[in-house]
Amino acid sequence: MLEKVQADRLAKLEKIRRLGFDPYGGRYDSAQPIAEVLSRYVDGKDDQFADVAGRLVLIRDMGKMIFCHLRDSSATMQICLRKDTPGKPPKGLEETPWTLAKLLDFGDIVAVAGPVAKTRTGEITVWAERLTLLCKGLDPMPEKFHGLQDVEIRYRQRYLDLMTNPGSLAVFHKRIAVIELFRSLLKQRGFVEVETPILQPIYGGGAARPFTTHHNTLDADMFLRISPELYLKRLLVGGMEKVFEIGPNFRNEGLDARHNPEFTMLELYQAYADYRVMMEITEELISTAAREVAGGTKLPFGQRELDFASPWPRESYEGLFSRHAGVAMRDSAAVRAKARQLGIEEANKDDAVVVDEVFKAAVEPVLAASNRPTFVIDYPADLCPLARRKDDDPGVALRFELYIAGMEIANAYTELNDPAAQEANFRKQLRGEGDAAAMRMMDEDFIAALRHGMPPAGGLGIGIDRVVMLLTNSTSIRDVVLFPLLRPEAK
Repeated sequence: MLEKVQADRLAKLEKIRRLGFDPYGGRYDSAQPIAEVLSRYVDGKDDQFADVAGRLVLIRDMGKMIFCHLRDSSATMQICLRKDTPGKPPKGLEETPWTLAKLLDFGDIVAVAGPVAKTRTGEITVWAERLTLLCKGLDPMPEKFHGLQDVEIRYRQRYLDLMTNPGSLAVFHKRIAVIELFRSLLKQRGFVEVETPILQPIYGGGAARPFTTHHNTLDADMFLRISPELYLKRLLVGGMEKVFEIGPNFRNEGLDARHNPEFTMLELYQAYADYRVMMEITEELISTAAREVAGGTKLPFGQRELDFASPWPRESYEGLFSRHAGVAMRDSAAVRAKARQLGIEEANKDDAVVVDEVFKAAVEPVLAASNRPTFVIDYPADLCPLARRKDDDPGVALRFELYIAGMEIANAYTELNDPAAQEANFRKQLRGEGDAAAMRMMDEDFIAALRHGMPPAGGLGIGIDRVVMLLTNSTSIRDVVLFPLLRPEAK
């Protein structure tokens, strides 16, 4: 069937060429956005004219008239091609636009110009006096009327998804709007946008498995960054007091509805601030995006409604642990007993790791059930080697994570700027990995930078993909990443 359709389209392509029409037109500057044409239409007013370009997503041949739906990135509208069109053939051609119109297929890209008026059924229509073929499609669109439904094809061939599903296109326009809004709000606060290396000789800024590659000229192993953190902090040392970066990070880990190995993060640092300032920024960015991009502070997500109205609750890690695990976080024996009760293997694990695994099992489901964003603050210090400790309680780090609908959306610290403490934390962390090679991954240059003096600071990372999921009611990260990583197709 597909072969027959392709053969028919190739035959039309050759006929179009023989008639003297260019099936792959060039520059076309005069087209107006369809949404603009529709919005400015005045019912009953004469002498309204439009020039539009886009993809044909529906064709109805009525004999002496062909009605089509034309879609551009802004909207879809009806056009009408008529056999008795008053327009003249293009210069140098004997054939009329009607001859070309009869050779069109849905999926072709065309431009039409002519008066705008309503049909008898009340649909705003461009009555074409000029028709220009801009690109002849040789493969058919996957579905004429209802959009592309096959999830596998939608992800593997995103171009088909975007051309057939206006809802998917709207999601990615919202993604763009969220990122632009975040940029604007941060610049209003005096932040500057920077770029740091994606290819790094030493990876750092998180506990994650990196992607490894090799630089041939230098004969050196390199890593795709898991975080830009240590480079952004170097900029604080250098005197750039408010910096942010929006870009990809890479973690050689699992694939599921909430994880993609390549993901987009907003990461920022502000000198002389702390994690409470980071909470204010996080709340402002996401709640403003909910209002201005998604249309309100109460938004659907799956089967429930999320409430983004500020202020958001702040809950201490230790308090949540005690309430929902039923044991004191600092009672190691009780925590390990609770872990065994929950089916968690706790032997040969550090106390802090066991605490965190019990937290994930006992507390995170409670956070997931909440319809409100929740800041979980003041984490066990051993889980946070880059964070400053509380002055009156060194066992607690000045860190928060933001949970919304069961997802970790943001992570922030009051940053550690003591070089000796930072080096000791690094060495403890690397020793815990039990790998001699890991000890060679100490970022000595970052420690040297701290020795030159980094101002007190707050740092924040926000997962852009997950924010977009929340604001577009998308329950899979693959619906908000244009080209998600997929398993190789079976052959």
